[in-house]
Amino acid sequence: MTNSTSSPRALHAFFGGTFDPIHYGHLKPLESLAIEIGIKRVILLPNFVPPHRIPPQASALQRLNMVELAITENPLFTVDDRELYYTIPSYTINTLKALRAEPDTLMSPIAFIIGQDSLLTLYKWHDWDSFLDLCHLLVLARPGYYPHFKRPDLQQWLESHRITNAMLLRQKLHGYIYLAHTPELNISSTEIRKRHHNRLKYDHLLPCAVHRYIELHGLYY
Repeated sequence: MTNSTSSPRALHAFFGGTFDPIHYGHLKPLESLAIEIGIKRVILLPNFVPPHRIPPQASALQRLNMVELAITENPLFTVDDRELYYTIPSYTINTLKALRAEPDTLMSPIAFIIGQDSLLTLYKWHDWDSFLDLCHLLVLARPGYYPHFKRPDLQQWLESHRITNAMLLRQKLHGYIYLAHTPELNISSTEIRKRHHNRLKYDHLLPCAVHRYIELHGLYY
């Protein structure tokens, strides 16, 4: 870990996902997180080939288009499409290494945002134990999940890196885990795809521009 500094620095926050499709279960907790810890920008990272999930149904371009439509009127968000050009599975560790080496983030704190469900399975991710050498982890609350590991070694890992003072995230470049108090929205892309396939109402679960795009392009039938 790097040494603490006396003055806070800008925190670069990234949130990855397949976004198949993007919905309010992604966006609303991120907006709440930004208010909670004072993030001015959240960069969305659409995955191309997620190694730990089934392949997305919409194409990479369609998912990127939906993300761009969802955030077009919200200045909090921007999109980084680098993972959509990978020809191999989108391992998060590789993206974090690339981000850490870039001029804008070389000497700035980086935070990678995940849900509590992902936190509890993080040990299954490729080279997961190197994440905190590159970034902080910001953990969004999820319905039915609690930040507690069954394995004592993993729980010790969590407690040894966990902080409750969000200001500390700006004083080191990496190494902390912050459990956020974000709303627990029970919305999933799987649910939206099923509702669309079964011709059930789902437009209240995602931005209207994304809903129109799905209908226009005949996705998820």
